[in-house]
Amino acid sequence: MSSLKFIMLFTALLISTVAIAGYGFLKTLVFGADPAKDRLARVKQSPNYRDGSFQNIEPTDVMRQDASYISMIGDYMNKSPLNTPKTPLPSVKTDLNALADDVPTLVWFGHSSYLIKYAGKTVLVDPVFSGHASPVSFFGGAFPGTNVYGADDMPAIDLLVLSHDHYDHLDYETVVKLAPRVKQFYTALGVGAHLERWGITPGSINEFDWGDTQTLTDGIRLTATPVRHFSGRSLTRGKTLWTSFVLELPGNTPDTGYKLFLGGDSGYGTHFAQIGAKHGPFDLAMLECGQYNADWPNIHLFPEEVVTAAQDLQAKAVLPVHWGKFALAYHAWNEPIQRVTKRADEVGFAVATPKIGEPVVVGQPYPVSVWW
Repeated sequence: MSSLKFIMLFTALLISTVAIAGYGFLKTLVFGADPAKDRLARVKQSPNYRDGSFQNIEPTDVMRQDASYISMIGDYMNKSPLNTPKTPLPSVKTDLNALADDVPTLVWFGHSSYLIKYAGKTVLVDPVFSGHASPVSFFGGAFPGTNVYGADDMPAIDLLVLSHDHYDHLDYETVVKLAPRVKQFYTALGVGAHLERWGITPGSINEFDWGDTQTLTDGIRLTATPVRHFSGRSLTRGKTLWTSFVLELPGNTPDTGYKLFLGGDSGYGTHFAQIGAKHGPFDLAMLECGQYNADWPNIHLFPEEVVTAAQDLQAKAVLPVHWGKFALAYHAWNEPIQRVTKRADEVGFAVATPKIGEPVVVGQPYPVSVWW
């Protein structure tokens, strides 16, 4: 055999081997599954599903149309020297089983994971406790000091709320570990396909299209509301929906109660004012405040937009999330909280800035220490 033929044969075998390995990797459990059968039929009936994928209400390019991949590579190579913190972040170790719950009390675990306790019920939102925000452990690792809480620290969960299927919001390892102590899962339309593949009982999965509402145990009410974002865990996008939620917690009388906005991921848009007009005012809004970049301006909020969005929602205060645990963009790790608090001070808007694990009691003086 000539050397040229040998090289060609070797190259073909190498490409085939890589392709087979890649295909096998994409079929592993961490990637979940696409909607199929009855779930796919429901997906296709959604007014938000067109041309084979879910669509945003406003035109939303994931990357700006004139984005340069060369410049993006340059941005990556020249990301902030403070993209990750130089020392372990401070935290508070709270006994989550002993949280007072006569008033809604929230504990943030970094990034977009937080727990809400009220009137004997526990809500857990977008938990990621595996230590990484990617399908592999060696990429997207958590900052030092931020892994102080894990699945074993969680109490029994009445509602586990999942906003969409990106790895920094839907974590396979965490979901599997938590499953035995979760009563019901609440998520966006189509995401149940991932959960079922991971062994979650179909009867415990509740999927929402935008505008869907469920009145749950003891009068708790959950409504799915639009966001500007996208979804996808492998090579395709838009097979499952992405959403925010309005969480209504009843009080002791018909005139009392609390309303919280669980923001998920979103770029800025008219939907915030529409949600505020229909569902507001809110006692507290959890809004993403990090992982932004000029090359993807429509799918994440810039810090100053967090304050504007909270105002649009008619929220009394905002708790910025989606920062403080993972570096998924190129800015300094603490830039989001610096910018959002600066803007909030300028317009006189209340911002809660708890350390990881520090309880936040809705309507009472919020943590405002500058710990970053």
